[in-house]
Amino acid sequence: MRVIAPDMRQAEIEQMMSEEMDVNDAVLEINSGAGGIDACDWAAMLKRMYLGWATKAGYKAKIVGEQPHEDAGIKSVQIEVQGPYAYGYLKSEIGVHRLVRISPFDAQARRHTAFASVDVTPEIDDDIEIEVAESECRIDTYRASGAGGQHVNTTDSAVRITHIATGIVAACQAERSQHKNKAKAWKMLRAKLYQHELEKRQAEVDAQNAEKKSIEWGSQIRSYVLQPYRMVKDLRTGHESGNTDKVLNGDLQTFMEVWLTRRSGTEAKA
Repeated sequence: MRVIAPDMRQAEIEQMMSEEMDVNDAVLEINSGAGGIDACDWAAMLKRMYLGWATKAGYKAKIVGEQPHEDAGIKSVQIEVQGPYAYGYLKSEIGVHRLVRISPFDAQARRHTAFASVDVTPEIDDDIEIEVAESECRIDTYRASGAGGQHVNTTDSAVRITHIATGIVAACQAERSQHKNKAKAWKMLRAKLYQHELEKRQAEVDAQNAEKKSIEWGSQIRSYVLQPYRMVKDLRTGHESGNTDKVLNGDLQTFMEVWLTRRSGTEAKA
């Protein structure tokens, strides 16, 4: 059962998701940024948060690729989220997320700031044609990392595909078969290229939308402060929560719905 805000019916929220891909499944990607080992630990915390949200919202979530940090946390992770309007909800999370806390990796217990970026792409249907040739890409194979039993790290089954012209990358290591990982990576790449093309077409509209922020360090969409006080605040909508533990455990629905409502109202006035 999908989580529904007490002051708004789910159907009303989903009516705000009028874009073509909103109803689709999604692939969520988290990358650690500025902040060193704290940023990698922060990326792992975000991974746990979104997996928690998916469970609470009734979605299926599967990690399809992950690059761990050698000491703690992760450098990056890709999570496939399956269910109606997965992309419509998760697109509200695109941007830079900022954490302020006493670092558990600092022997002097000083306060540190760490950043991680979240990107989301919709799963596209097979009948949508995205023309991309292997000659336009670089395909790398490598050994899968992370937990998975005795067969992990024994063969170069993981696949990473880089679209040379755009620099867009898709990777998958969820399957033991290189063939299956390659097929999944191609599908993810096509989805990213499709979204890239949509964003190009909407560039002029986006430039007029004051709510739109580029995904770069320094343009965070949300701050999670654990020290000297405890507060999660969305910098786009002003919505905030003092229950940081609840948010970090996946209670994101209200943040998402407030953003969708605000965005819908902005578009209606445009």
